[in-house]
Amino acid sequence: MSETSTPTPTAEPAPTPLKVLVVDDHPMWREAVARDLAAAGYDVVATAGDGPEAVRRARATSPNVVILDLHLPKLPGVEVARELVRYDRSVRILVLSASGEQEDVLEAVKAGATGYLVKSASREELVDAVGRTAVGDPVFTPGLAGLVLGEFRRMAADPPRKDADKGPAAPRLTDRETEVLRMVAKGLSYKQIAQRLFLSHRTVQNHVQNTLNKLQLHNRVELVRYAIEKGLDD
Repeated sequence: MSETSTPTPTAEPAPTPLKVLVVDDHPMWREAVARDLAAAGYDVVATAGDGPEAVRRARATSPNVVILDLHLPKLPGVEVARELVRYDRSVRILVLSASGEQEDVLEAVKAGATGYLVKSASREELVDAVGRTAVGDPVFTPGLAGLVLGEFRRMAADPPRKDADKGPAAPRLTDRETEVLRMVAKGLSYKQIAQRLFLSHRTVQNHVQNTLNKLQLHNRVELVRYAIEKGLDD
């Protein structure tokens, strides 16, 4: 009599590690960051030492997150950020710079950066920031987030242009999307929003992504600016 074999359970595939591109013109610093991220489980798909090289390698490797210095040879980091976001709207950019000057921070955010850390950040802070940046959380060195929100509020308070009412009507958001957007504007993380609304982390991410698509915005930082301009941060 033949024996019935018990099927071997199929193992779930391991999660694909986040792909990261590290861009910095100082070789020792660049390689040290790449080693730290690789040791933390990230897939460092490439490194680059100047602006044009960063653009080429980003297009070749399609990273999830780009760690970007601002002061680069041949093409400034701000221009690199603009080019990368223009080419791939899903890419997340985390600036890692020696400068914490207001002008540099705001220019980076306007160019499409999702977060901004100064180089005094610890290894643990950087590793954590990459993961949070990948899911769309705005990540800033303490003090810089308030600076960015303050600038957005200042811009929102400026008198509108005379021709502002001639543009197309804003896309209609669902009540839930608007509720999530209000919390995003107040600086809450996806986890905090999920807890307050009794939703899953994934559901919150989906609402944010749907809102980004409707409003034709690139990232959560732009979404915060939009929400403040519409007075949703009250």
